[in-house]
Amino acid sequence: MLLAVSVSLLAACASQPDYKAPSRSVEPRAAVNPDPGQRIAALAFDQVGTAYRYGGANPAQGFDCSGLVFYTFTQLGVEVPRTSQAQFKAAKKINLGDADRGDLVFFQDQQKLSHVGIYLGSGRFVHAPATGRKVSVADLTEPYYQRHLVAVGRLLPD
Repeated sequence: MLLAVSVSLLAACASQPDYKAPSRSVEPRAAVNPDPGQRIAALAFDQVGTAYRYGGANPAQGFDCSGLVFYTFTQLGVEVPRTSQAQFKAAKKINLGDADRGDLVFFQDQQKLSHVGIYLGSGRFVHAPATGRKVSVADLTEPYYQRHLVAVGRLLPD
């Protein structure tokens, strides 16, 4: 008897038309958050933990500092130069107080421009620091970064 009930229940389920979940339109991340600076900052933040690699410009191979900038911007359709020096030249210089998410922070050692990161807001930035380290978040209030910050630049249109 139990077998007959089970078979009839299964037959009833099988005779129903195929169920299709109602289609749900999912907006792309860009439409949900149209601010390109916030999108760049979010994508850069998503790379935290990726290995540093000199000359690297994607998550699979790793990043150097300018490669992280290059990758992040190009993933969102913004053309940028590949090297930190060229990024520095291309960026519109702004005051630190006017910095917004997605802007770039540039650092210099004693002789030359040596580093770039992507500003997250509240004094924090994402960067690929050095060989043996991983993409991480740092703070502009750290003494090293205070001493070596030379410019804040914007590659995105105002």
